[in-house]
Amino acid sequence: MVHMTKRLAKVVQTCSGYPSQWDAWTTDGQYLYLRYRHGVGSVERQPDQDVDSWGANPASMLREWNDGTDKGVISLEDFLTAAGLELAAGADVS
Repeated sequence: MVHMTKRLAKVVQTCSGYPSQWDAWTTDGQYLYLRYRHGVGSVERQPDQDVDSWGANPASMLREWNDGTDKGVISLEDFLTAAGLELAAGADVS
């Protein structure tokens, strides 16, 4: 897995409950799928938000961690900190 700081230009929360998940785009246009469930957070690089376009490529996993809590809800701020991601100045967050 690759660990690098990426700046996010746009983040859209697609589920606020269990699991917490977001669609996100980096400042260079790369789509990322962010998910947190059972205390496990993950950041996947995918072609776009259409799950039918996703493949089972292990290289798509940029970051994964387990905080040992078994929780399914996390704030975006806490997720970004744990994932090593940050919002770009003026990022569109909804």
